[in-house]
Amino acid sequence: MGATSKDVEASFYEGLRAGDLDKVMACWADEDDIVCIHPGGPRLIGASNIRASFAALFANAGTIPVDVESLHQVDAVASSVHHVLERAEVRTQQGPVHAHVLATNVYYKTPQGWRMVVHHASPPIPGQAPEVAHVPKVLH
Repeated sequence: MGATSKDVEASFYEGLRAGDLDKVMACWADEDDIVCIHPGGPRLIGASNIRASFAALFANAGTIPVDVESLHQVDAVASSVHHVLERAEVRTQQGPVHAHVLATNVYYKTPQGWRMVVHHASPPIPGQAPEVAHVPKVLH
């Protein structure tokens, strides 16, 4: 697997775009408590539930055309949190439409290298910008 959390993330999104279940699952830690939440979906705990959900997505859609448009990364010694703005292509009767999804991907450095332990994706609030990049230094 990748030498960094960014490498694992790149592999995860490559797997989504290719509809490659094995590539997507190779990014995940081999732990019972890994978690995935798809937009509008339930919390899935454990590799078998996560694998089944991605298998169903790929069976339905074939591939998931998504790219990371913006990344905000927070690193610690053995963990990395990536807040990403995904740009997905959604197929409609009128043709493909682009939509944004907000996702948080959490990675741990394991004996096998960096691995994903959480993927939580949700749509932004309709009518609001999906990202505010410049936050004032004083919030109150």
